[in-house]
Amino acid sequence: MSGYSELIKNFEKIRAYMREFYVYGFKSRTEYDRKSPRSYDNERRRLESWLGDYMGFSRTPEGKTVFLSIDSRSSRCNPLYKAWKSKSFTDGDITLHFILFDILYEESVCFTLAELMEKIDGEYLSHFENPMFFDESTLRKKLKEYVSEGILLAEKRGRQTCYRRASSPALPADGEGLHFFSEVAPCGVIGSFLLDKGDEMPIACTFKHHYITHTVDSDILAKLFDAMGKKSSVILSNRARRASRDFDAEAVPLKIFISAQSGRQHLVAYQIRQRQLVSYRLDYLTDVKPGSPFAEFDDYRHWLTQVQRHLWGVSVKKFGEQMDTVEFTVFVGEDEEYIVQRLMREKRCGTVERVDNHHYLFSATVSDGGELIPWIRTFLCRITDFSCSDKVVEARFWSDVDRMNRMYGLKGGEDE
Repeated sequence: MSGYSELIKNFEKIRAYMREFYVYGFKSRTEYDRKSPRSYDNERRRLESWLGDYMGFSRTPEGKTVFLSIDSRSSRCNPLYKAWKSKSFTDGDITLHFILFDILYEESVCFTLAELMEKIDGEYLSHFENPMFFDESTLRKKLKEYVSEGILLAEKRGRQTCYRRASSPALPADGEGLHFFSEVAPCGVIGSFLLDKGDEMPIACTFKHHYITHTVDSDILAKLFDAMGKKSSVILSNRARRASRDFDAEAVPLKIFISAQSGRQHLVAYQIRQRQLVSYRLDYLTDVKPGSPFAEFDDYRHWLTQVQRHLWGVSVKKFGEQMDTVEFTVFVGEDEEYIVQRLMREKRCGTVERVDNHHYLFSATVSDGGELIPWIRTFLCRITDFSCSDKVVEARFWSDVDRMNRMYGLKGGEDE
């Protein structure tokens, strides 16, 4: 058990393990080769301490396998939020925290740095035989941190700065709305912390689709939202799933796209060096550092709005590249109006036109025609014609159809 603790100092470390274990599939001890077996055991035990009630085990010829199983009908709240509530701290951190807020016990109480130092030394630490020691530099850094977090307010008193407690916002009376926010909204962990401050248990909600893995990306997402609010650039550290190291790029975050089908989150940003729009998966971003104000932020946000009219997913063309035109015709039999309704419901930026009593034409001009292929395949047995202006995409579609026919012993739709 040496080296194991439920508390964590660096969340990116635990985020990496949670991605590898749960988002991409729980790896066994022999499969995980990025760290030593001992590190694997320590991190696995830490995760089990948070999620033990949701973990299952099975035996296979390859050995013991572990999996995560969460039923939203029986789980009141996202269990992955526990990771955000396990951050470690030093004895000095926690001691100074409670001393400060014991001194600044209400909003009307205000003291300068020197006055706070005098009170801490004279009224608190002097009562201990071997007291902790806090120098002025340590206290100044802690006060600056709390001001930046909005916990304390800094006010000028002549030439000096005094500090007071910030007002605590009233919690929403609608507990059900707050719980819904905590489970479905980006950075919903904020709602979970607010619920912890209340006296009532969270109201149980049942979700048809409950995406919880985005939880581990909340810190990255919050930094991106902060940069968007300030209209500034950021330095993104990106690591693809199979890459061995991070790649840094300066970009201007413009908008977050969240898939209603999978819950996956993407950032669409203007990459300054390449001078083009680029999409990033949030679970591949390992760090976001603040950059500098970007004067043309509104112009590129407007550009993205124009491009978005032709986005099926998040794949964007390079500036000046031609859009793809995709068309396919489906057969709709008698009493199959639900097929037409589905086309209308899922067409996104496309259009649906009735050709005759039994055929409907879907067409769309999109940034990347290849993004439509998985969706188009769901109509495969009804498609009578398909075309794409990108002939590589069109050839891939018909190649997939041909491969499926061979797999089932068919040729041209008929038995061989």
